[in-house]
Amino acid sequence: MSYTETIGSRTYRFADLKTLMAKASPQRSGDQLAGVAAASEEERVAAKMALAQVPLRTFLNEALVPYESDEVTRLIIDDHSPQAFTEISHLTVGDFRNWLLSTTTDADALTRIAAGLTPEMVAAVSKLMRNQDLIAAARKRPVITRFRNTVGLPGHMSVRLQPNHPTDDVQGIAASMLDGLMYGCGDAMIGINPASDNLAAITRLLLMVDEFRQRYQVPTQSCVLTHVTNTIAAIEKGAPVDLVFQSIAGTEKANAGFGISLALLQEAYEAGLSLKRGTVGNNLMYFETGQGSALSADAHFGVDQQTCEVRAYAVARKFNPFLVNTVVGFIGPEYLYDGKQITRAGLEDHFCGKLLGVPMGCDICYTNHAEADQDDMDNLLTLLGVAGINFIMGIPGADDVMLNYQSTSFHDALYVRDVLGLRRAPEFEEWLESMQIADARGALLSASAQQPLLEGARDWMGIE
Repeated sequence: MSYTETIGSRTYRFADLKTLMAKASPQRSGDQLAGVAAASEEERVAAKMALAQVPLRTFLNEALVPYESDEVTRLIIDDHSPQAFTEISHLTVGDFRNWLLSTTTDADALTRIAAGLTPEMVAAVSKLMRNQDLIAAARKRPVITRFRNTVGLPGHMSVRLQPNHPTDDVQGIAASMLDGLMYGCGDAMIGINPASDNLAAITRLLLMVDEFRQRYQVPTQSCVLTHVTNTIAAIEKGAPVDLVFQSIAGTEKANAGFGISLALLQEAYEAGLSLKRGTVGNNLMYFETGQGSALSADAHFGVDQQTCEVRAYAVARKFNPFLVNTVVGFIGPEYLYDGKQITRAGLEDHFCGKLLGVPMGCDICYTNHAEADQDDMDNLLTLLGVAGINFIMGIPGADDVMLNYQSTSFHDALYVRDVLGLRRAPEFEEWLESMQIADARGALLSASAQQPLLEGARDWMGIE
């Protein structure tokens, strides 16, 4: 089915829904690289106007990636709930935007319809929304998950403590981990990106974090971000695996490039559940995504990069994840050129994930060759804090010494919590108070008050 829109004396024609969606997307370098972006701002406006008139039902009948050849499309269509869709089934994309922003649409309403939404519906409506619209609508939709603590409660924001090291040195990682905990970070998880996929090295890191967690009774969860097949192997060897990690994308071909399938993710999910390591819940999958991953694998099938990204959230939703992290500026300026594009993408990803019922966090980041700086990250951090982000990253100095990119620091988390009045996971806050790291309000105590724990932990870890 083709679509048309006239502006003045000029009529724009869009061959199909896939083309219309791409042309309606805000400007970004990845869509230009793929050759699917609007050729002018006028064409972009025309596409938005035409898209606003498309009935939501259309997305159930016109697949952007063929059902027969893509298991992600089959997942989206087969898991769609007609009952949940009923409440909004009469709306167009434009009407849906108005419904989302209505003062009468609350968290209960957004929760009711979540299973009736497809990623394509959600991506479409996001293309009609200003940044403030994305913030306002996402803020209405908390998504709460539990493993050893509770993440995603309204008025709360958690931090993934990322103590990476370029050689996986256990003492170096332990030092960064302890540093982050002293700043009150780590309630989302302690998550290490290993420099090596060696199973022995991965197991060594898992054991170190787990021994520390048990020694000091820290109510958090750990994760070593290795390929899911390595995690399955570690589980089979008895390693203390909490969260099961995998990078995912929005098409079967892109996921195959990561060496995964839905069946493999199901196997990993069941392996994680078999350990029964959660105490307050059993959400245990941790997924990472990023706009441009499908395009970089030549697996986007002409679909714009944001819509491909939102399709990845359907994959995540299938496995009841504890956390989903859009690593928004990591892939590089070929896909998100500058701070403005990174900011827009981060707000889109958070809004779209939350609408689908996914517990969204964001690695607010950029690579050193992007047209962005730390001021751009401060802006996006603040906007996502207002929008109700589940978690952000905590990295020593905001500079990852292993992955070589710029993100958010322990101090950045203190800033956004202070100015927006955001709390940590309640179980983690109780632990911080009991260990004399923070007071009952969540404010950090003085270095002298923290010294006994700091000295004891350093001695145990063998840190000079």
